Amino acid sequence: MKQKGKEKTKEQKRSESKKDKLEELLAQIEDLQKEKEEIFAKLQRVSADYANFQKRAPKQIEDTISYEKEKTIKTFLPALDNLEHTLQNAPAVLLRKDEAAGAEDIDVLVKGIQIIYDQMLGILKSHGVEQIKALGEAFDPALHEAMTQRAEPDQEENIVLEEFQKGYKLNGRVIRPSKVIVNKLASEQAQEQGQVEQGPQERTLDEYETTDTE
Repeated sequence: MKQKGKEKTKEQKRSESKKDKLEELLAQIEDLQKEKEEIFAKLQRVSADYANFQKRAPKQIEDTISYEKEKTIKTFLPALDNLEHTLQNAPAVLLRKDEAAGAEDIDVLVKGIQIIYDQMLGILKSHGVEQIKALGEAFDPALHEAMTQRAEPDQEENIVLEEFQKGYKLNGRVIRPSKVIVNKLASEQAQEQGQVEQGPQERTLDEYETTDTE
């Protein structure tokens, strides 16, 4: 009888152990379920935020571009105002009957236009735009576009003789090359010019011996 009682106690322990493990597994399942729901909720929020971002981004880009355009245009308005004032005074200057006074006024008019031109160049420089040097420079296909060629013996070979249209760079990148006329000499003239630039050549030992022998 005592042995049978002991066996029942072991069975009860096994049963209780299984029950504890089952409860532990159920608790883990419940925790995992909660964690899954939290992750799913976060995923929904991220998805909603991304959808809203996709809707906002084009509008923000459009607003930024519009703002930058407005800021750029505003920088040119003072130069435009000065040009307008100069043009308004131009007819009165050009119609003057007094030739002496007219010549003086025209000179003032030209200087005013030059000031406006320099002002616009300054504005462009503030935006990272600079003119490309061309006249008198060696032709560079990366910076210059040759419209035609001309031969001027008193000028160096491949030098820019004339500039049709100025070129510009934006932050160091060419946005429009200069349109130019390039000096292209005949081959004989180019060789002669090259010899003049190089100076007299040194005679070799063989040349000295040949000269002495003669």
